[in-house]
Amino acid sequence: MEKISFSTDDGVCEFYVLDETRVSGRNYILVADSLEDEAEAMILKDMSTETDTEAKYVPVEEEPELSAVAKVFAESLGDIDFE
Repeated sequence: MEKISFSTDDGVCEFYVLDETRVSGRNYILVADSLEDEAEAMILKDMSTETDTEAKYVPVEEEPELSAVAKVFAESLGDIDFE
């Protein structure tokens, strides 16, 4: 499982990439803070432009978008439970 680091205002955070998908022309990744059953997970949207040297991800927070992308990940992974 790939582990990636994110630079934030609070420092560096590391997450495991569980899956990735593309919806409506936008890339999304599903990440978790650990590989344990009760891991905290979130969906991140790629906001990078072609001129960016590094990827820029933001958490998906808007309910319609979050529900739609979570459904794609749930279908892809099968046994994952989004709460």
